[in-house]
Amino acid sequence: MSDSSKTKSEGEWRAVLSPEQFKILREKGTELRGTGEYEHHKDEGIYTCAGCGTPLYKSTTKFDSGCGWPAFFDAIPGAVTRLPDNSRGYMRTEIVCTACGGHLGHVFTGEGFKVPTDERHCVNSVSIKFADEKINDA
Repeated sequence: MSDSSKTKSEGEWRAVLSPEQFKILREKGTELRGTGEYEHHKDEGIYTCAGCGTPLYKSTTKFDSGCGWPAFFDAIPGAVTRLPDNSRGYMRTEIVCTACGGHLGHVFTGEGFKVPTDERHCVNSVSIKFADEKINDA
């Protein structure tokens, strides 16, 4: 991953992303609830950023939240950045890929899920890709 990922022009991003990926990763869009390919995905491996390939989530942190999007209770340390988001008139916490700034979704806390962090990273399937590679727990 190079520093150029955050400095790519709109045209460079359009050249490497599908129109749907561009809408979500670069324009902060949202895929329709229940339509993402990874919502019910259960294989072991790593979920990477669809924009730059950076590892973001381990499959061991994925859980079924029933929200209509893939849900994770924690990210790989340093891979995801949290930003304040008041775009809908109320405060939420947006999550983006630290390496390229691509929009992933939002993180919610205190919902009562029986997960170690009491967090739900609600991630667009379009924002991630799955690799069946193992990653060491460091």
